[in-house]
Amino acid sequence: MDSSAASLLNFSPVKRNDLKHYDEQPKVSDSFLCDKQFHVPDSFKWPEQDAVLSHGELEEPLVDLKGFLLGDDQEEMHRAADTVRAACLSHGFFQVINHGVDLSLIHDAHDSIGSFFKMTLSNKLRAQKKPNSLLGHSIAHNDRFSSKLPWKETFSFGYHESSPDSVVGFFKATLGMDFEPAGKVYQKYCEEMKKLALSIMELLAISLGLDRSYYRDFFEDGCSIMRCNFYPPCQEPSLVLGTGPHCDPTSLTILHQDEVGGLEVFFNDKWYKVRPRAHALVINIGDTFAALTNGIYKSCLHRAVVNRHRERRSLAFFLCPREDKVVVPAPSLALGGARKYPDFTWSDLLRFTQEHYRPDQSTLPKFAEWFLSLQDCTLDC
Repeated sequence: MDSSAASLLNFSPVKRNDLKHYDEQPKVSDSFLCDKQFHVPDSFKWPEQDAVLSHGELEEPLVDLKGFLLGDDQEEMHRAADTVRAACLSHGFFQVINHGVDLSLIHDAHDSIGSFFKMTLSNKLRAQKKPNSLLGHSIAHNDRFSSKLPWKETFSFGYHESSPDSVVGFFKATLGMDFEPAGKVYQKYCEEMKKLALSIMELLAISLGLDRSYYRDFFEDGCSIMRCNFYPPCQEPSLVLGTGPHCDPTSLTILHQDEVGGLEVFFNDKWYKVRPRAHALVINIGDTFAALTNGIYKSCLHRAVVNRHRERRSLAFFLCPREDKVVVPAPSLALGGARKYPDFTWSDLLRFTQEHYRPDQSTLPKFAEWFLSLQDCTLDC
């Protein structure tokens, strides 16, 4: 991994409200690790307004990418662009089919990480996320947060095309040689996700009336983040959330959820379930891309609920620009110089979420306020 990619994935700890200092020793709840627990610890309970029940199932758009990816059907391309535009203007969420990613690769990715999450806690600790890093294994993010803990485990790693086999190397270094085959699966998975993400960026550019390559060029040399999520069963699912309400601070999320389901999207002031589709991939617009569009496209507010009887897994690939790229909208998206957000870099926003602010639905406006205050302080001083 090049120096910019490496520095992107290492930051100082957060220090706000329910966020913990790293000198506090993280404590893992035995009840969390046991699927037969009967009482949820207070640190895992969420406020009623966050855990309110969903309204039903979302009738989200399914975008067929076949004609677009083949490049031989202009009508299909414009139909897909129109569907994406309508979704992004509304809630920043859609699903894609005929996306070109081999379904057997997705299946292998789920299976490969499943064996890790089934390991004993003592074996998982060798992959424990280090202070100041986004990478490695985390239980309920309890190394960072002290309340409203998510009912999940995660395993995260970086991906950058300039570092061949870096994913394989990370798996071997953190999990041991037995996981080299899993590393190879995820190396291929990340390659396919990056390829698809750049294609979707072309579609997003077309949907905004920009040159097709406008966003592809912006993101091509970026460093992405891959996260595998595991949600154990919970005997009191109404009290907890697998992931709390938030918008991803990254640019674009490509997610595959297993058949259990649990992803929910906020739309028209209500929560809606997202039906799992084995052949489809979920696409979320994140805060960084919302800023690139000058707020025209919405960053998707979403959460994950847990199941009383069944464990759940999901795979999330987060597309990010190179850390020093300046996030500024195309001139045609800010006519007359009207700007909703200041110029910033991805590293500025990531540092904000790691050091100062737990990501939620207000991350981007709160970041803009904080970032402008820093600039004002610099000028005054």
